[in-house]
Amino acid sequence: MILVTGGAGFIGSNFVLDWLAAGGEPVVNLDKLTYAGNRENLRALDADARHVFVQGDIGDAKLVGELLERHQPRAVLNFAAESHVDRSIHAPGTFIETNVVGTFRLLEAVRAWWGALQGASRDGFRFLHVSTDEVYGSLAPADPAFTEQHRYEPNSPYSASKAASDHRCGPTTTPTGCRWSPPTAPTTTARSTFRKS
Repeated sequence: MILVTGGAGFIGSNFVLDWLAAGGEPVVNLDKLTYAGNRENLRALDADARHVFVQGDIGDAKLVGELLERHQPRAVLNFAAESHVDRSIHAPGTFIETNVVGTFRLLEAVRAWWGALQGASRDGFRFLHVSTDEVYGSLAPADPAFTEQHRYEPNSPYSASKAASDHRCGPTTTPTGCRWSPPTAPTTTARSTFRKS
C-alpha cells in the first residue's frame, strides 16, 4: 500500500493511473479537490478496489495520522500543492498555507508515525516530495538545463513556497538545505524539469 497526496491533480492522477495499470500495489489517494484536483481524472478507477479515494487536506494532521495508522503505507508520495505562477501572484497566502504549512504538517504526521515503526517496516519506508524546477528560477533560451547543483532562485510566490517545502523535506544538494530533526524518515525530493523545443 502507498499513500499518494494530490492524486486527483494532473501529475498525481497520471501517476496513480500508470501505477495501477502497471500492476502496482493499492493506493490511498488523498486530495483536497481544489481547482487543481478533479475526480474525473480518476473516473477509470471507480470500480477498482485497489484505489481508495479520500477527500481531505495534507494540512489536516489528524486525518493524515488516521490514514497512516489504518493503511500502514510503505511509502508516501506528495504531489499535493497549489500551483501556477499567476495564481500565486494574486493569492500568495493560499500557496503558503498549502505548500509550506500543509507540507510541514504532512511531514510531521509522517515523522511521528514512522518514528513508532520497527524493523523492516521502518527500514523500508520512503517519502517522496514532488517539487518543481521553478525553485531554480528562470532559464534564458540558450542556457543549459537545470541540474541539482543549481542555486535556488525562486522568483514567484509559487516557486518560493515550493522552495520552502523542499528545504523542510531535505536533504538537498543546495547549501541552504535543511533536514528533519532526528529521527528522520528517508526522504527524496524530485524536481521535474523540461525544455520547450
